[in-house]
Amino acid sequence: MAAKVFESIGKFGLALAVAGGVVNSALYNVDAGHRAVIFDRFRGVQDIVVGEGTHFLIPWVQKPIIFDCRSRPRNVPVITGSKDLQNVNITLRILFRPVASQLPRIFTSIGEDYDERVLPSITTEILKSVVARFDAGELITQRELVSRQVSDDLTERAATFGLILDDVSLEFTEAVEAKQVAQQEAERARFVVEKAEQQKKAAIISAEGDSKAAELIANSLATAGDGLIELRKLEAAEDIAYQLSRSRNITYLPTGQSVLLQLPQ
Repeated sequence: MAAKVFESIGKFGLALAVAGGVVNSALYNVDAGHRAVIFDRFRGVQDIVVGEGTHFLIPWVQKPIIFDCRSRPRNVPVITGSKDLQNVNITLRILFRPVASQLPRIFTSIGEDYDERVLPSITTEILKSVVARFDAGELITQRELVSRQVSDDLTERAATFGLILDDVSLEFTEAVEAKQVAQQEAERARFVVEKAEQQKKAAIISAEGDSKAAELIANSLATAGDGLIELRKLEAAEDIAYQLSRSRNITYLPTGQSVLLQLPQ
């Protein structure tokens, strides 16, 4: 009797375990920020995108492919040429995510590793196209313009593959920045040299003017004698008298006359 009871319990436990395994294989979870695409062995990839939560499927017939739809960072290093034929090393930093509604097309045409297949290709293409429009120095001085053009072109290109770019930024290597600094130092040195040259020319012109003035004065003295000196004295005295006459703090007392000052007693 006891043996039959244990045998019944064993069969029930086995049936329960099989049923539990079947139910467990028919359930799958989609975590927060993820989406699922269903692959059917008979009908292929389904057009329906499954959202977050626990869902049912047909065991051994359907298979869920889970995609992360949150923004993820990626760095793409690119070596390209500038307008003045200089090699430029640029690292492109992007935040990307797939368009959830286009996940079936992405999985069918590209695969689960779509980021590895698409991003390096389109970033290299866009960066080479944009950087070729600028000199190496302009890549630093006009960094905002370069970044904006790269972001606009890359966002448009990525959209054709069902990708959204939330942020795009450029990082130039030290070589490009060092070259820009060297160019600025060269410009500054050239300005200093030109300034010194102009100062030298001005000093020469001033010296030549002083020499010519001295020569004219010498010639005038030789011609007019002391008369020129007396004329200059009179002109100086006239100018001094004019300046003093405009001052209120100066009073003139005529010579040879008695002046009576009435002072308070």
